[in-house]
Amino acid sequence: MRLRFILSFLILTISACSKVEKAANQLVKRSEKEIYQNERNISDEIFEIWESRIDKALKDSIQIEIPYNETGNFKPRNFAIYSYNTYLLPGEVLQVKIITDSSVTMVFPELYRFTKTENTYDKIKSGNPEKNQLQHEVVEKGLYKIIIQPEIEANTPFKILIDKNPAYIFPVASGKNSDIGSYWGDIRDGGARLHKGIDIFAEKGTPVIASTKGRIKFTGEKGLGGKQIWLKDNKRGNSLYYAHLDSIIPDIKKVEPGDTIGFVGNTGNAKFTPPHLHFGIYQNRNGAIDPLGYVYLNEESANEISERESALRLSVLTSKAKFRNKPASNNSKIIKTGKAGEILYVQGKTADWFHIRDSLDRSMYIHESEVKPAD
Repeated sequence: MRLRFILSFLILTISACSKVEKAANQLVKRSEKEIYQNERNISDEIFEIWESRIDKALKDSIQIEIPYNETGNFKPRNFAIYSYNTYLLPGEVLQVKIITDSSVTMVFPELYRFTKTENTYDKIKSGNPEKNQLQHEVVEKGLYKIIIQPEIEANTPFKILIDKNPAYIFPVASGKNSDIGSYWGDIRDGGARLHKGIDIFAEKGTPVIASTKGRIKFTGEKGLGGKQIWLKDNKRGNSLYYAHLDSIIPDIKKVEPGDTIGFVGNTGNAKFTPPHLHFGIYQNRNGAIDPLGYVYLNEESANEISERESALRLSVLTSKAKFRNKPASNNSKIIKTGKAGEILYVQGKTADWFHIRDSLDRSMYIHESEVKPAD
């Protein structure tokens, strides 16, 4: 009985301490990394070394196309840092996920956006280090940097999966990206105006669907758009414009994603063109914006990939070895050429390309045919 009382007391004490610590973290507004340092009792000296690796990642210049995946091994106290530059459009939803073999390993994903005026990267989002993931809906187009930093004592295989999907569903039933025949900014009327949307071609009578939950603000026929619908997305404040419809579902007010609201046609100034839907997005402050990122389908995905054992260090085979800023031979820049016997430190591997750092701590890619294990 006495033992049970002592155990109950200890459990209550630990629970109370945990709650007090969480409350303290909230009161002083500690960052996730500061909380991690506090909870793991990491010395200031070690923590500063680990945190300073962000500065190195911000200077890295490797680029990726999404979807992207990479496998490798986190090792304790090697202060690994991973960064990837990529271009994103408004309406794209970025998803970063790091899978490890350990349920207790923390990984810190962060997202930065490049600011031209300041020539710097500004952090706009921190992910969840306990779930090892980050999700962000893009508002401004531009160059972004994804940074992934494992905890100091991480010792586990990993898989990095980076994906993106549109915030809205495609506005034409059973439509696909190749059905888009005209894009934002295309010349109209001999250069008198520019196209403020995208044109999605389909057979006359194909259902046009609500791309998001919202309220129908206008249906009718007028001007260049002919038969048209205006749908208000209250969550984001966007107004979605559907034009050149053949017909409109009557008496629609509230809609859910996927609801049929009309049918593809060629009314208005499209009467001499093949049937298509003109789809546009308008914002109160910015007017018309490019809608492509909101609906462009991700027809591939960063599928989970099997783990592959690889050496922790590599040796360059020839002096003709090329280090690139992308894991591809085409459309990539050569950062440097290698030296036979040069030692490289493996970050991970994506397809046939090693993600490495050299002796100067530069992050690059090199094809597997140009290296061999050094261990």
